[in-house]
Amino acid sequence: MHRTRVRVVEGVLDANDTIARANRADFDAADVTVVNLMGAPGSGKTSLLERTVNDLTGVRVGVLEGDVQGSLDADRLATLHVPVTQINTDPGFGGECHLDANMVRSALPSIPFEEIDVLVIENVGNLVCPAEFRVGEHRRVMVASVTEGEDKPLKYPLMFRACELVLINKIDLVPHLDFDLDKLIRHVEAVHPGVSVLRMSARTGKGVEDWRRWLVQAAGRVPERV
Repeated sequence: MHRTRVRVVEGVLDANDTIARANRADFDAADVTVVNLMGAPGSGKTSLLERTVNDLTGVRVGVLEGDVQGSLDADRLATLHVPVTQINTDPGFGGECHLDANMVRSALPSIPFEEIDVLVIENVGNLVCPAEFRVGEHRRVMVASVTEGEDKPLKYPLMFRACELVLINKIDLVPHLDFDLDKLIRHVEAVHPGVSVLRMSARTGKGVEDWRRWLVQAAGRVPERV
């Protein structure tokens, strides 16, 4: 029974990876860099995107918004006049707690690739499943908020290992919390040595310019420095 279950899981991931490669080929053909943005519910992914795309220069950004239900986050981003495409995992995919390659592929005809240089996929809020499913992205980034505590890298190491950039959000709240920012960074380093870390606040804008610069670099418009 145990061996059968492993084979089934491997089969699902293999099938996903096949579709992810097809997605990547389409992204490359469109000359669009795709960033998979992951993190827990409430980490501030949407708020950070709102702050990021406002006054962003150097690249044109579109968003593929993943939620189990509803379009609240997509509606917020659409007011900023950037292309936004919604994926809900509940009606068509059974309420999955992550986006997979097939879900993303189903949305490709709705994405105006000719109007964007970077597509940010805001994944469903979850610290486990999104890290396991590639969707064809070029880069993987996660948002970790200080309100989640310092222990999350140790409890959910795969998410931190799967990303090449960790954005530590809500640093404006540190003075009001029983929280050790340096300890969080040590834990991130322990599970993913050498990963890039940026500290920021989507509410105040502190540190967001570094994240904007990273996006421009990811799109290949200037040499990478992060």
